[in-house]
Amino acid sequence: MELLNVIRRMSLRLKLPIREIARRTGVSRNTVKKHLKADTVEPKFAISDRASKLDPFAEKLSGWLKSEASKSRKQRRTLKQLHVELVALGFTGSYSRVAAFARDWRADRQREQQTTGRGTFVPLAFRPGEAFQFDWSEDYALLGGERTKLQVAHIKLSHSRAFLVRAYLLQTHEMLFDAHWHGFRVFGGVPDRGIYDNMKTAVDRVGRGKERQVNARFLAMTNHYVFEPQFCNPASGWEKGQVEKNVQDSRPRLWLPMPNFPDLAALNAWLEQRCMELWREIPHGVLPGTIADVWTEEQAALMPLPQAFDGFVEKSKRVSPTCLISFDRNRYSVPASFANRPVSLRIYPERLVVAAEGQILCEHARLIQRSHDLPSRTIYDWRHYLAVVQRKPGALRNGAPFAELPKGFRQLQEHMLRRPGGDREMVDILALVLHHDEQAVLTAVEMALEAGVPTKTHVLNLLHRLVDGKTTNGPTLDTPQALTLQREPKANVERYDGLRAQIAGGRHAS
Repeated sequence: MELLNVIRRMSLRLKLPIREIARRTGVSRNTVKKHLKADTVEPKFAISDRASKLDPFAEKLSGWLKSEASKSRKQRRTLKQLHVELVALGFTGSYSRVAAFARDWRADRQREQQTTGRGTFVPLAFRPGEAFQFDWSEDYALLGGERTKLQVAHIKLSHSRAFLVRAYLLQTHEMLFDAHWHGFRVFGGVPDRGIYDNMKTAVDRVGRGKERQVNARFLAMTNHYVFEPQFCNPASGWEKGQVEKNVQDSRPRLWLPMPNFPDLAALNAWLEQRCMELWREIPHGVLPGTIADVWTEEQAALMPLPQAFDGFVEKSKRVSPTCLISFDRNRYSVPASFANRPVSLRIYPERLVVAAEGQILCEHARLIQRSHDLPSRTIYDWRHYLAVVQRKPGALRNGAPFAELPKGFRQLQEHMLRRPGGDREMVDILALVLHHDEQAVLTAVEMALEAGVPTKTHVLNLLHRLVDGKTTNGPTLDTPQALTLQREPKANVERYDGLRAQIAGGRHAS
């Protein structure tokens, strides 16, 4: 480099002839001519293209390096091991040649990841009411003092960027339907399209290109709300980048520090309120004003909100001889008339509905236990077993479903079971709830207990008075003097002898 600088300066500035330049620099005149004729500012040296012993094995070694890069650090083969395997294949070169090839391969791979490997994208813009994006994430919260893992639904309008975050214990169909209803309810309408990844609750099978086999129940939900589902290419989260960014942003905004609430309903109420507060705080970024300002303008472009989709998942169950069905490691009671028969279980996020023969049989609050260390539970409704104890009144004493009777019924049961036949009378009183309002029966039982007459006949008398609207505790009447008895009647059964048929011998026929 320095010699080239000297030659160019002597020739171009000092105007010295080539012979004088060669004498002063000590190089040949041909070398001086070559540098001046090339007219370059830095020397270039030709590198001979020599074949390497590694060339026949370069493709295989590249494949090995790519395969090892995808493994964990402890499972990767070392370069020495790769060199030994190449030698076994006929490679005669040294280990240093393999190491140099690996260095160049890693440098090329890193350069590709930092440039073209990162991808090239086009910014997206959406019309008002055109689309929304949906995604799931996992976060934690304290529910009832216990750290609970949550499946969090994120739904975001693509134009105004208004968003809603809602937490669930599971990531199932009924939770997905419920999240859409609450999202559309908060947004005030339904956009034209919904953009999703290929989640299993929506897509049964991913085909070639954009071909998808959409879940039938999910498709029913989209038909109800009248929007078009659109699914991203596999592993292409940037196609719904707004909601992906929302997942990232929501953690410091909503989940740090970890929220603490008594139950899931209280947490979701707070999340909804906090999201709407954030709309008024966060600037839109592209359009003037906050997210709330742009959302207010977008509402006119949303389709009016229809009634909520009946978002249940239906499963067929067979009722056991003990009038129970099993679901998610727990058991729920069913009316005894359907024991040993098939029924349909409709699963909602917070409740379970049992149906059969076109009618609703019963409903239970859904119990979700995430920990498999906890024992399974049985949820009874004692009313379902009344038909059984009417035939088997002795089962009332130790029947597990009847351990959950209201307090008034339990107190009456304690009195009834002390005397013979009390279990059957108690069953008859409990069976009154099948024909009368349960609260009215319970009120009659409590009144009988207060009066100190816990009997079946007294309870029936009080119940009929309550049902007919008659007073049960009227004022004391002051009877007139004329109605006072002068002589109280006495029982005399001998008077009935006059009614007996007279026959010969003075005796009646038997």
